[in-house]
Amino acid sequence: EPDVTIVSGLKDMVVFEGDDVTFRCQVSHENARDVEWKLQGVALQNNEMNEISVEKGKIHILTLRKVTEQDIGTITFRVGPHTSTA
Repeated sequence: EPDVTIVSGLKDMVVFEGDDVTFRCQVSHENARDVEWKLQGVALQNNEMNEISVEKGKIHILTLRKVTEQDIGTITFRVGPHTSTA
């Protein structure tokens, strides 16, 4: 199985408290396994505050809903050994 790499990494975002923010990361192959999103080193799950989805098989999307001051920090996307941060 070919190694999945990050084609287009995360971009830094500035948002206001109470707004939603969306991060996108494109990978080289569809249906990538071993994918993880983290905020400040804590793994994120898909729930009412964090929407995790995949578009067109290769674009992994994280939307943080109604961000607060506690959401300030580093977002990390990882696929296999490759990471991108914002």
